[in-house]
Amino acid sequence: MFTIFITIRIQTSPNHLIPFSVVALLGGLFFEAKRLFEKWSTLLWVTLSSFSFSFISFLPGKNEHEYILDAHIQAWPYAFLITFVIFTMVANKEKTIARLTEGITLLQSIAVIYWVIDLHIYETHNLLVKILIVIGLIFSIITLLNAFTDLALSRTNRLILSIWSSAIMILFAVDNIIRTYQLGPIETSSNIIDAIFIGLQFFLLGISSVYIAQNLYLLFGFLPGRGEFFNKAYFKTLKELKNDHIKRFSNAQASLTYSISCITLTVTTFYMNYHFQILPRNMAIMIVFLVYPYLLNFLDSVLQQNESEL
Repeated sequence: MFTIFITIRIQTSPNHLIPFSVVALLGGLFFEAKRLFEKWSTLLWVTLSSFSFSFISFLPGKNEHEYILDAHIQAWPYAFLITFVIFTMVANKEKTIARLTEGITLLQSIAVIYWVIDLHIYETHNLLVKILIVIGLIFSIITLLNAFTDLALSRTNRLILSIWSSAIMILFAVDNIIRTYQLGPIETSSNIIDAIFIGLQFFLLGISSVYIAQNLYLLFGFLPGRGEFFNKAYFKTLKELKNDHIKRFSNAQASLTYSISCITLTVTTFYMNYHFQILPRNMAIMIVFLVYPYLLNFLDSVLQQNESEL
């Protein structure tokens, strides 16, 4: 009955309470969740559970002196999204912890260098930002050394590279969220092409939402929680988290042809996008992350096959 009441309120309100961009965002989330759950029945139960928990957003806030229903309706889809992401992440821990290789971390490092150059962050006079750039450069050099040499992928090495990967993905997640929401709702677009473009960005953000949450867990899990200030419980959690980082990183060394192809292809792509401004920065990086690992694996297999034939 409450859902019917809220639906009527959404339709009769003079304000557009749930924009189409939020629908596109949830569409991307459902698209990826179906791939993870595989069974429609499991997806249905998770959806219903998340839907039930999402009504928490209608409870009045502690310092809310005047209850504004429309404001709670606007927050409702995000409460559902957060709950759905948590349930999906917990139920698919092995699937949502993205598998990493030397090649993927190399690609991510090139992307973060492009990000710094495209934003001209290197021109900053802020000392803290300069320190962060230097730290990032050190990690990028470590990634390059691992990709182009036969350095052993020890547990410590894999842990460092995995943490660096999580930091990069969180950085891009924040940038992607900011850039996507700066586009405004789909309804404000001036033509159908702009509407499709905005909708696509929200859809892609929805797809990546589960992995954003997982990387947040993998990185910020190192901070002690309430009642875990460097005690026995904290170190037990820390050990499990470190194992999660190490297990997700492959022992296999990237081939030299893969590393060279990765450098050549990604640097060329980012340079062209920087010079001609073909796509927004965040969208170019996301497309590279989604497509290039498959393309690079294909090129690597073809090149190695040719070498073996010769």
